[in-house]
Formats: sequence, C-alpha cells, structure tokens
Amino acid sequence: MDAHEVDRVSRAIDSGLPSEYRGYAVRFGWDAQEPVHHVTVTTVDAWLEEELGVLNGRHLSLHDWLVTPQQKLLGVVAGAVYADDGRLQVVRDALRWYPDDLWLWILGCQWSRIAQEEAFVQRASEVGDELGSRVVAARLTRDLMRLALLMDRSYAPYTKWLGTAFARLGHPDGLDRDLEHALAADTLADRERALTTAYEKVALRHNELKLTEPVDPVPRQYFDRPAMVLGAGRFVAACLAAVRDARVNELPGLVGAIDQFADNTDVLSNPAVYRKLISIYEK
Repeated sequence: MDAHEVDRVSRAIDSGLPSEYRGYAVRFGWDAQEPVHHVTVTTVDAWLEEELGVLNGRHLSLHDWLVTPQQKLLGVVAGAVYADDGRLQVVRDALRWYPDDLWLWILGCQWSRIAQEEAFVQRASEVGDELGSRVVAARLTRDLMRLALLMDRSYAPYTKWLGTAFARLGHPDGLDRDLEHALAADTLADRERALTTAYEKVALRHNELKLTEPVDPVPRQYFDRPAMVLGAGRFVAACLAAVRDARVNELPGLVGAIDQFADNTDVLSNPAVYRKLISIYEK
C-alpha cells in the first residue's frame, strides 16, 4: 500500500467492520483501553519505522543490527502473510538472520556469558549459598537456551515464549532434559553433573556447525579448584578468530548485541529507548 491510500483504507475499515464476527466482538478493549477494532493500516516503511525504529528495513547498518532486539526482528520475519505485492518479502528476506561475521561475534559473546559464570555454581555452594548456586544454574540454563537458538539461526522471542521456542528446536541429544535436571537438582553434585552434560552437548552442536576450528567439547576442572566447567572461553576465542569483517573485529569489548546485556521489557519493546544504546558500540 502507498502512503496516499492509508486514510482511505482506514476509513473504509472503520465504517465497514461489523460489530461481531461469529459471535465474537470485533471491537474490544481492556483496563483503560477503549473498545476499538485493532486493525492497523499503514505502509511497510512506516510499520518498520514504528516496530524497529529504522527508516529502511532492507539495509540495516552494523549498529542497527546490534541494537535491535531479537524479539523485534522476529516480529518482522515470522507470522502469516496473506497478501504481499513484494515490498514486505524483500524486507523479511533481508532480516531473516544476522550477517555471518556478526553472527559469529554474537555467538562468541554468548559463550562469554557462560564463561563468566560457569564456575560460580560450585563456588556459591562451597560457601554455603545454595540459593545463589541455584540462581547461577538458572542463569546459565537461560544462556544455554539462547545459545541453542542462536546456533539454530532462530531469533529468541519475548521471555514468556522462550521455553516454547527452545522446545520447538527439537533435542534428539536430550539437551532439554539436562537443563530441566539442572534446575530441579537438590544437590550441587546433581546440578553440576546436569550442567556439564549440557555444556558438552552444546559444544558438540557448535562443532557440527563448522563455523570455527573444532574445540574440545569435554568438560574439565576449573584450574586447581573443585568446580567442573566447560571452559567456555575457548569457544569465545574460536568464534572471534573466525570473524573476518574488520568492522565487527573493531567492536568494543564483548558486550554482545542488545539482548545479551539488557533484558528490561521497557527497553527491548521501545525503539525510541533501545536505539539510544547505539552509543555503546561507538568508539
């Protein structure tokens, strides 16, 4: 649809919709929301600007990719389309997944999150903090789920649907059961066993992608301490070594894309807010 047609089509819908369809109200509201029909009429470019905060969804810059939440990208590339004159499909194709080198960097940053905390499951328990140990295990479980989605080239949805999206991947290696066991474990030994089993399976998945040089997937002792870990930093190094794009290699630190350092709903759902974070990636 062209911009000059928006008002005409909007008026036609406003006046033409019935009050009910198959017994269901066409116009509805909630809380302070007045009943309306919730049919939006707009152009592809205007919709993308509102949803993503970009003027051209076909040509995202490196910083645009980094600062746009996965749940927002998923909202553009997923879902049914019943009619398209070609203007939407070209955008969907462009946003289907990250450019290869950026994907590698984001994978490395996700492995970095695991490397930062994998020893803390044991170390928290060692000082009598069982609750802290469980919390770290839960954080690592969430990071492994998101890593599995990244490996599958699948954008992570809003938190409410993360488990559903993870389940849809299918897990013939039993990764889903290992993560369930890690969360349900009552003892450090069981918790650590489930997590290290999961680490090895995700490491094997990494090697199967053949994006980097192979990395030994076997868990190991954390230096001379009793914690068992994967040593996820090795996977970080492998990912970064495979990046060829100079612009990606010059990104500051390993903060990752926005989903890897921010999880506040009011940030990730609002382009006017999250686009202010582009400065994080500027030198």
